[in-house]
Amino acid sequence: MTDITVLNSKLEAAGKLSTGVDLTAEVINVPVVHQVVKATLAGRRQGTACTKTKGLVSGGGIKPFKQKGTGRARQGSTRSPLMVGGGTAFGPQPRDYTQKVNKKVSLKAIQSVLADKLQAGKLTVVETIESTGKTKDLFNMLNGKGLLSALVVTASKDSLALRAVKNIRNAKGLAVEGFSVYEAVKFENLVIEKEALETLLNKLV
Repeated sequence: MTDITVLNSKLEAAGKLSTGVDLTAEVINVPVVHQVVKATLAGRRQGTACTKTKGLVSGGGIKPFKQKGTGRARQGSTRSPLMVGGGTAFGPQPRDYTQKVNKKVSLKAIQSVLADKLQAGKLTVVETIESTGKTKDLFNMLNGKGLLSALVVTASKDSLALRAVKNIRNAKGLAVEGFSVYEAVKFENLVIEKEALETLLNKLV
C-alpha cells in the first residue's frame, strides 16, 4: 500500500490517495518497459516501403542475347538485378511491424513506470485539471510547479485540458484509455488526474 499526495486545481495539497499496490517498494523492471516501448514504436511504422523485383519491372520478357558465343556473361532477362534498369534484389517489401505484447507484460510496464515516477518525485496527482481550453492558463499552472516537460493524463477524452496542452512545447495530453508507457517514459513528469490514476491502479490490482 502506498499513500500518494493529491493536489487540488491550484496544485495545493488536498488529501491522500491510497493505492492497492506498493509503488515505493517496486523494483523498476527495465526489460519489460523496454519491450513495451519497442513494441509501441514498431507499431507506428507504416511498413509500406516497396521495391520492384525483376518479376515486377515492366518488360524483360525476351533473352537479351544468345546464350553462347558473345563472350559475355549469360543473361536471361534485361530486368535482372545485374542489369541497368533491372529489378532490385532483396529490397524492402510491405510488411507488418506489429509486435505482440501480453497483457501481463503491459500491466507490469505500467506499474514500473508509475513506480519510477513516484520514487523520483515526478508523479503529480491532481483532483481535476481545471482548464478553459486556453494554452496560456495551463502553461502558467504547469510552469508554476516546474512541470514543463510533462505528460498530462485526464480521466475523460473530452477534457479541455487536452486541447490546451497541444501548443505547449515539451508537453502532451492523453486520456487515460490511451495511456502510453512510451509517452510516460519520454516526458520527465507525469501529471495525472486522480480518477485517471485510480483507473490505472484498478488494472494492476
